[in-house]
Amino acid sequence: MMYAVWLPLLVPFLAGAVGERLAERLPPRHAIWLLTATAAGLAAGSATALALLVIPGATHLHAVAALGHLLTPLATGSPDAYVALALTATGLLTWCATLLLRALHQRWTQLRQAHRLAGHTHSELIVLADEHPDAYALPGRPGRIVATTGMLRALTAAEREALLAHERAHLKDRHHLFVAVIDLAALCHPALRALREPLGYALERSADESAAYAVGDRRLTARAIGRAALAARASCPPRTSRPGFALAATAGPVPRRVAALLDEAAAGKTARPASRRVAVAILLACLALSAGASLTAADELHTGIEVAQGESPGE
Repeated sequence: MMYAVWLPLLVPFLAGAVGERLAERLPPRHAIWLLTATAAGLAAGSATALALLVIPGATHLHAVAALGHLLTPLATGSPDAYVALALTATGLLTWCATLLLRALHQRWTQLRQAHRLAGHTHSELIVLADEHPDAYALPGRPGRIVATTGMLRALTAAEREALLAHERAHLKDRHHLFVAVIDLAALCHPALRALREPLGYALERSADESAAYAVGDRRLTARAIGRAALAARASCPPRTSRPGFALAATAGPVPRRVAALLDEAAAGKTARPASRRVAVAILLACLALSAGASLTAADELHTGIEVAQGESPGE
């Protein structure tokens, strides 16, 4: 078990390196689901691995051994090393749980604030009297689109419609939930933070394509996003009051997104099929390796417990 249990803690480093390239090689919607599922699966695998590391060392404690009716500890060798490893794993699990609870509370508070803001109007669009150009999707029940007067003045009527279509796509597809999964997964394993940027790019590209389809003009959508980003970044001083979980058309690598929109084939062509297959295969292999190693370690732990209880394995 002590060998298999380390794999779920190491695999996320490989997935994080592959994730950035995957976002450009898959259609945006496919990339969103694969990156999110990968982050959630690897986070669960790493948390399971830490939990499994706690048990062998804990059985060196008399109270734990008595509770499990163990005749001998599960781990042979230096008790001090296994106890230290168990304490370290327990500390990491406690730290991750604390961060998760804090993040969930913070996100819930922000969502409630967003709901109160959205409740002040029955209109889909909330216009803030602010000279700083900004626009973003505000999730809630129902969701709203928030735009400042500065942003609305920076765009033409047609460009405003394209920008609103972009933010509307974020709300319709509930993109904030995918961001939440990635952010929470990254609290379970630091290497998973590398998936946040490619996911953000895929989310914006998905909304770009939805907006282009809604207005029927890819060049208009590209121009709206480009002008909105330039206006936001030219603001002196650049600032934003949007919530941390809100998605905005001006976020991410705007030049790459604009170039993709101007490419007439971008909606149906993202990369060579072989390149896509390799990227997908690597991430799926990471998931399978993490899950398989966790199951193997758990099975070996179960066998070890039976032996320590004086039973024959499988009885």
